[in-house]
Amino acid sequence: MTIELTRPTTDLFDSWAAAVAEFGDGHVDGSGLQAPVTPDRATLDALIEKSALLSDTTAELPADAVHNDLYWVTDDGEVVGFLSFRHDLNDYLREVGGHIGYAVRASRRRQGYASAALRLGLERAREIGLERVMVTCDDDNVGSFRTIEGAGGVLQDVRTLPEHGEQPVRRYWIAL
Repeated sequence: MTIELTRPTTDLFDSWAAAVAEFGDGHVDGSGLQAPVTPDRATLDALIEKSALLSDTTAELPADAVHNDLYWVTDDGEVVGFLSFRHDLNDYLREVGGHIGYAVRASRRRQGYASAALRLGLERAREIGLERVMVTCDDDNVGSFRTIEGAGGVLQDVRTLPEHGEQPVRRYWIAL
């Protein structure tokens, strides 16, 4: 396995489209996409443009956005998942999203991709000088909370938040 974080690119369109399609119509954590998603060239072009804007730390962003690096988790050129690394936390991210959001396509789960992606996301956090990061997951997502705990995550709390419907959210801090 050669697991990397890759910026969105048209070079991997077919693999990206297959990965997005595998998630179905729901939200795909860490992808930068809002449900429902049509995995076509126009959607990818818009995502590439959005990714460039969000990662440009000199750009002024809308009030509800933070600087954010959007990545594809790739293994030898195949898109196996997604990771979003947020440089800062706004009120919403402090409650629900955290600094790092990630997702691995169903056909590639339980193969170490989430752990590798989170490890690479933590390296990015160190690069920009963060001392700790918040990572969250749904309370019933055992695979994700084990991944976070395996990376050194310390549980802050489990909360049910109106912003997230009735699904309880586990909020962790990882010291860097």
